Amino acid sequence: MQVTPEMLQKIAHLARLEVHPDEETDLLQSLNGVLTWMEQLNEVDTTGVEPLTHISAEINVLRDDVTGTHLPREQALQNAPRQNGVFFEVPKVLD
Repeated sequence: MQVTPEMLQKIAHLARLEVHPDEETDLLQSLNGVLTWMEQLNEVDTTGVEPLTHISAEINVLRDDVTGTHLPREQALQNAPRQNGVFFEVPKVLD
């Protein structure tokens, strides 16, 4: 399968990307190179290979949520760069 300029423009539109005409040739070569590589992977014999559902066999061991002793508020706020005596103060992010 080869990516045509028309397919590239449709993909760019769907991905909400702006592709400049001077970038189109390089992008087409890159996409076609990826597709060629994927076609080579289809030639690999995977008979008897189990599908991979996780990258490792590790099991996530979670600890139980338990309440315990916590820092007093004054001590927790002691080294805060900005605080109002009750909460940490952070710079405003949204208008």
